[in-house]
Amino acid sequence: MVRLELDQVVMRRMKEDDIEMVKALIKEGCEGTENRLILHILTRPLCLFILAVFSSILRCFVHSFILALAIPVFLLIIFLKITMPRSTGVLGSSRPYWDYVGSSYRGTEDETLQNPYCRISGKTSVTKKPRRRITPKDKDKDLSTENVTPDREQEAGQVWVADCDGDILGCIFRESVKRAKIRRICRLVTGCWYRREGLGRLLVQSLEQRESESGAHRVYAHIPYPSKLGEAFFRKLGYRQFEEGTDVEENDEEERKLETPERGFLGYPLTKVFYKNL
Repeated sequence: MVRLELDQVVMRRMKEDDIEMVKALIKEGCEGTENRLILHILTRPLCLFILAVFSSILRCFVHSFILALAIPVFLLIIFLKITMPRSTGVLGSSRPYWDYVGSSYRGTEDETLQNPYCRISGKTSVTKKPRRRITPKDKDKDLSTENVTPDREQEAGQVWVADCDGDILGCIFRESVKRAKIRRICRLVTGCWYRREGLGRLLVQSLEQRESESGAHRVYAHIPYPSKLGEAFFRKLGYRQFEEGTDVEENDEEERKLETPERGFLGYPLTKVFYKNL
């Protein structure tokens, strides 16, 4: 655990130079999430019953009892690994992949979120050039050659990163605006060395303030189903779970259909949907 001075954190839009660092941060933050989702599905009663049936059928052809049990489980795990691509970066997004290049900021001056800790301490946070590790793949790939139209940039959404002395400590993904006054957070990640320091809270609340000033009145957050820490985190920030029993207006029925939990094998939920009125 590293002591973090929140008044030194700059929350700015992700640039193309930050993409590889953000991907590495997401990979670190998602470590174990996919396995927990698979374990959650494998331990459901209906799934256990189906596995038992297949194991009984295999027992007629395979003499080994252990193989008859292991083969259906192994094949199901492979199937779930293939059919759950969103669990490694954009779980809760309405798209099967995230357009990192399209969501990169291309302005000359950094677009930033307000940091309330700077006003309290009286300090001014300064953005430094991010430290980026160059890999062989990066040398062969020039991101600037990709054509990014205004429509693609609008559709891609936004990624905000927490920058401190040139290091990216966390990031938050906000999907593109498809409904007036409604926003969706589909990914929030903080570095393992900077957790429980208030960085995640700072990212969410600063983004909420910006979206509220732009006219949004409700924010949705989609979190992985087995994430108890994620659920407790958003509840502390005033979010409530969006369930079938949630009170909504008659004209919000379409919103209820759009903000449904993502489902996987046998219809078991992969995400939980939380919302907060701004």
